[in-house]
Amino acid sequence: MTLRRAVPTIAAFLLASTVLTSPALAQSAAGQPWAPQSNPGVEAEWLTARPRPDLNFRADARPSREQTMAAVEYVASSQIKDMAQRPLALSTGSNLTQMSSNWVAATFYIGAAKLARVSDDPETLRFLTAVAEHYNYSLRGARSGPTMLNADDQTIGDLYIELYSRRGQDGVLMPLRQRLDYMVPHLNRTAETEASIWWWADALYMAPPVLARMSAVTGDPKYIRAMDKEFRRTIDRLWVPEQRLFLRDQRFEGRTEANGQPIYWSRANGWVMGGLARTLEAMPADFAGRQDYVDIFQAMARRVRDLQQEDGLWRASLLAPDLYPQAETSGSVFYVYAMAWGINHGLLDRATYEPAVLKGWAALNRHVLPSGLIGATQKTGDMPVPTDPNEVGLYTTGTYLLAGLEVADLNGPQKALPLAEPARDTPEVIAATTPTPPAPVTVVGEAEIKRRAEEMHATRALSYDPTALARPAEVERLTPPPADQQQPRAVVRFAPDRLDDLLWENDRVAHRIYGPALEAREAPSGSGVDVWAKRVRYPYMDRQLRFPNYHVDHGEGLDYYDVGRGRGSGGLGIWFENKLWTSRNFSTYRIEETGGDEARFSVDYRPWPVDVARKVWETRDFSLPLGTNFTRMTSTLNSDTTEPLIVGIGISKRRNAAGAGAVTRDAANGRLMFWEPANPEHGSIGIAIAVDPALVEGFAEDADNYLILVRVTPGQPFTYYMGSAWDGGLDFKTREAWENHVRDTAFGY
Repeated sequence: MTLRRAVPTIAAFLLASTVLTSPALAQSAAGQPWAPQSNPGVEAEWLTARPRPDLNFRADARPSREQTMAAVEYVASSQIKDMAQRPLALSTGSNLTQMSSNWVAATFYIGAAKLARVSDDPETLRFLTAVAEHYNYSLRGARSGPTMLNADDQTIGDLYIELYSRRGQDGVLMPLRQRLDYMVPHLNRTAETEASIWWWADALYMAPPVLARMSAVTGDPKYIRAMDKEFRRTIDRLWVPEQRLFLRDQRFEGRTEANGQPIYWSRANGWVMGGLARTLEAMPADFAGRQDYVDIFQAMARRVRDLQQEDGLWRASLLAPDLYPQAETSGSVFYVYAMAWGINHGLLDRATYEPAVLKGWAALNRHVLPSGLIGATQKTGDMPVPTDPNEVGLYTTGTYLLAGLEVADLNGPQKALPLAEPARDTPEVIAATTPTPPAPVTVVGEAEIKRRAEEMHATRALSYDPTALARPAEVERLTPPPADQQQPRAVVRFAPDRLDDLLWENDRVAHRIYGPALEAREAPSGSGVDVWAKRVRYPYMDRQLRFPNYHVDHGEGLDYYDVGRGRGSGGLGIWFENKLWTSRNFSTYRIEETGGDEARFSVDYRPWPVDVARKVWETRDFSLPLGTNFTRMTSTLNSDTTEPLIVGIGISKRRNAAGAGAVTRDAANGRLMFWEPANPEHGSIGIAIAVDPALVEGFAEDADNYLILVRVTPGQPFTYYMGSAWDGGLDFKTREAWENHVRDTAFGY
């Protein structure tokens, strides 16, 4: 960003403030706008709007970027002027015009922040920073549980994320992150509740984009995953597929207008379309279920385009335009924004939707009042009402900015989704766009000003700076191996340093089994197979094990799978009298090949009893080539009797707050698959067992395992495959993708 306007001097900074204290009345006793001189922190630049440009846009021709941006800058500066002229009320809950922390003002900040990315005027970003500083980057709603979850109060979080993304200042994000961390378990609740968190359609604009962006800037997927669950609950309650529209809330189900048509409020559906666009901007391209968001967005766009009126706008009640003939901009501005956004990001066809966008943009600009604000705005509320041509609203102005930016971008190429977060500002830009608190009132006279300047210099020079000194991260990151060791390899290692574990991995998966040292230390340990979550193509288990807390993700993966008392991912036992009889840990091992295209090794298990009927012992060969998620295992079971054995090959059961997971049994093809319930921090793991269908005897389960049963003859080897996938890894993001891969894989027995 280049700085167009003159940057205030250091002396001016000392006289400025971000503490925007002021009387609580919006007007003086004489009814005139309150004088800003008594409001420290309001800067002179904010009190002058840009000159009014040409707002006569043609409805049948794409405007130039220059004309469109002039309109956007003018309206933004006009709104900032209007807000800066008003004192701040002590309570911000129902403020409609002031620099509040509520949703009304926050919707303006969202549009203004997008403008500040491309504007050459630093004052918009400076104004936004002053507001954020005034509220100390915090959110309303701390007084109760419901308000802690209120989407309206989280809308301003988008501004805080924007400032953090541009500046990397940790404290900017902390209050928001704490609030969202409180919220995530409620969004992830497994027991469905009668009450919904996002029970009204407007909420889909307020909270979901904030959660999606929080995952984008932190790299932690838990926020967007939790968002997706509640978004779908709201869809189930409010989306009407046959109408391709949303109810404002469940009170409107079955309610009709005087003309008999269902009530579909324009702005409510605008909130949803705008919320879908902003959420998709931050949603990873491979996010599970992303297409559902796209499908609803496109369905709504088709419907909304058909409901546009001759004047280019949409009416307050979408299906009853004759009952609400007044021009209405607060819903219309969302539709212009959303359709232009869809064109620019390849989700909507230009030839089909650009005429509606241009017609709507021209219409909106006919309602820019002499003040520079957008008239014909429906006031705050929850349903269609008649609209006054002089009514204005910060939510309309803010979305006008978003719409204008997208109309300007119609002159450029399409942009791929998701959008990258903005580049970090330079120290010079940060200094120029961050107002400085004023000196105390006691700083008077040249000598005191000089002393104060020296004090501030000493404060900066002597203070510990965690950013400059690289404050340690909460979780230490793995140091990648040298470049020559980052090529994919299939490796196996005996780890006496980790109580005799045997570790094996390739470019896709990582596993381990447990040895005699652990058996001696931890009596419950057994012959189950462990799964490690992995997101790199080179070996990482050895370096991960150097951390005492290797169950924590250090950047390349982790071991969060809990084998417990079960078979893990493909351990076996003998099924006899409806009970699984299993060995303890392996006793001896042999490594045949490691470090190249294939890892091969074998282990022996000491004899173990099968009730009192017999004893069984096992030798098992393991093979894991590069490029596969499946370990090939050939087991030779011997016994002190010759009768056939029913072998149960198992997958550990799992249950947590997210449920019990999903098991798939396919006897005809010899498959047993289990998609684990999501871990709230780390996601889901999928396990699959593949056996020769000719050996399958059926399926069973016990308290700890799902089992596929095969009949084998003692002394005769049989082969089966065990595979795993992690939705936080590189290859399979959904249960459907993983299980389709398992079904399509040809196994050789």
